[in-house]
Amino acid sequence: MVTVAPTHPWVYALRLPRDPRAVRVARMTVRAALDGHGRQDAVDVVELLTSELVTNAYLHTEGPASLRLTGLSGGRLRVGVWDSDPYVPAPFGGAGDDSVPLAPLAPLDSGSGRGLRLVQEYADSWGGWALGDGALGRGAGKLLWFEVGGRATLPLLLK
Repeated sequence: MVTVAPTHPWVYALRLPRDPRAVRVARMTVRAALDGHGRQDAVDVVELLTSELVTNAYLHTEGPASLRLTGLSGGRLRVGVWDSDPYVPAPFGGAGDDSVPLAPLAPLDSGSGRGLRLVQEYADSWGGWALGDGALGRGAGKLLWFEVGGRATLPLLLK
């Protein structure tokens, strides 16, 4: 089946509860949306990087998260993940390109600690913002995002 690319950007948004199953739901949503728009070429990368950001939101916050997937012009895709913690980790507070040093690699026997490095390795650009004050003077969390181009692929080693 051939899918015609729309002339306007498209957006899918999903509110995720603080639940370990939310990561799987986010991956399935990204896969379905990209398949539906004929973007199978980007599924592996976007699914992996989305999974990393949603996992971090689950592990490092006590509240819900939100996922936003946007198809942009020129075949670019942007994924944003909001969570309730205002802390923006490196490298997301930097320039979001090759001028930012790579996040350190976790030890091989570690069960975590590679997600942000994967984003740096496979996304074309990334960034993050702490969001202003929320109700009653509490922070409104942060938004971390990444973009990939028209031909985002993972090396065969990771497939």
